[in-house]
Amino acid sequence: MAKVRKDKKGRVLHKGESYNKQKQLYCYAYSNPLGGRRFIYAQDLGELREREKQITLDTLEGIDVYARAKADINFVFDRYISTKTELRSTTMTTYVYTYDRYVRKGFGKKKIADIRYSDVLLFYNSLYDKGLKVNTIDSIHGVLHPTFQMAVRDNIIRNNPSDGVMAELKKKAKGDTTVRHALTLEEERAFLKWIERPEYKQWQSLFIVMFGTGGRIGEIIGLRWEDLNFDENYISINHDVTYYPRSDKGFKCEFRVSLPKTEKGIRSIPMLDKVREVLIAEDEYQQEHNCRCMVELEGMSGFIFSNRFGQLHNPAAINRAIKRIVDDHNAREEVKAAREGRQPLIIPRFSCHITRHTFCSRLCENETNVKVIQEVMGHKDIQTTLDIYAEVSETKRQAVFKELNNSNMF
Repeated sequence: MAKVRKDKKGRVLHKGESYNKQKQLYCYAYSNPLGGRRFIYAQDLGELREREKQITLDTLEGIDVYARAKADINFVFDRYISTKTELRSTTMTTYVYTYDRYVRKGFGKKKIADIRYSDVLLFYNSLYDKGLKVNTIDSIHGVLHPTFQMAVRDNIIRNNPSDGVMAELKKKAKGDTTVRHALTLEEERAFLKWIERPEYKQWQSLFIVMFGTGGRIGEIIGLRWEDLNFDENYISINHDVTYYPRSDKGFKCEFRVSLPKTEKGIRSIPMLDKVREVLIAEDEYQQEHNCRCMVELEGMSGFIFSNRFGQLHNPAAINRAIKRIVDDHNAREEVKAAREGRQPLIIPRFSCHITRHTFCSRLCENETNVKVIQEVMGHKDIQTTLDIYAEVSETKRQAVFKELNNSNMF
C-alpha cells in the first residue's frame, strides 16, 4: 500500500503535490500535452489546487482545439516534435531551430485547417524570392511536411497540403544559377592549387581532406588522430561534431558530439595517397611546433584540425574562408586571362557541403558500382546516391556527344 503523504497541517497531498520546506512553498509537478515537465508553486495549498484545476482545463481545451482543427501550425509542430523521441539531440535541435527561425513567427500562426496547397507554395516561393536557397527551403519542408502528415493521420485534416510543393519549387529554380552543383575537375584542381599559396597554406590539409574523403563537415571537424589507421590506410568515421544554436540555452551556439547523421554514416573511408600525405605532414608539423589541438569535448580529445586560436573550426568560418579564397582567385584569374588573351577559369562560390558533393561526383565518374559509392559516402537512402550518379552520367553523356560533334564523323 502506497504511503499517504501529508503536509505540515496533516492534509493529504494529491498526486504531483509536494511541500518544499526550504522555500516554504507548495509545489505541483505535471506534464504538458507536449510531454514537457512543468512546476507551479503557491504559498497556500488551496491556491495551488485552484491553479491545478485551471491547468487541467487548459490542457483539455488545448487538445479539444486540436481535435476541432482550430489549432495553428505551431501547436501541431510542437505536438509532432514531442513524439520524435528517437531523434538524436543534435537532429532534434536542428529541426526546432529551422522551424523557429523560418516558420513560427509568421506562417506558423495560421490555422492548420485553413492551409491549402497554394498557401504552402506561396510561402515557399516567398522564401525563395527573399534569397533562400532551395536546399534551405527543402530543410524547412522537412519539418513542415511531417507536421501536416501527423495531422492527416490524426484525422484533423484530410490531405497533406505540402505534398508536391517542393517539386513545383524546383521547377521554378531549375535554371537558377544559385542552385549549386559539384565543382568540375578543372575548378577543383584550380582551388586546390590556389591554396598552395603562402597566405592560404594553413587551410591546405583541411581542404584536401574534405575534397579527398567526401566527409560531412561535422565529421571532418570531429576527426581525431586515433580515427586514422595508417597501417591499413583508412579513416574511421564514427562520430561528428556539430555547431548549432541550442534552443535550451537561448540559441547560444556551442559544439556538441553526436553519432553520424545516419546509421550508414558509421563507416571507413580508404585514404587517397594525397590525403594520407597531407595528414602525415600535418602530424609531423604539429609535433615539431607543439601545436596540437587541446580542445576536450564531451570526453573526446586529440582533434586533428583547429583554428589559429587552438579551437575547433566553426563551419561558418570555413565557408567564409572558401569565399575569400575563391574571390581572390577569380579576381586575379580575370586579370591574368585578359593579359594572356584567353577565357578565365572562374571558380563558383561554394560551401563546405559542395566538397562532399564534388567528391561523390568524382567517385561516380570513376566507379560504376552504386552500392560502393553509397557505402563510402554514408548515404542512408541509395536514391541520394542514384540522383548524384544520374547527374554525373548526364554530364558525361553531354560531353560525349559534344566530342562527337567536333569529330567531323559525318
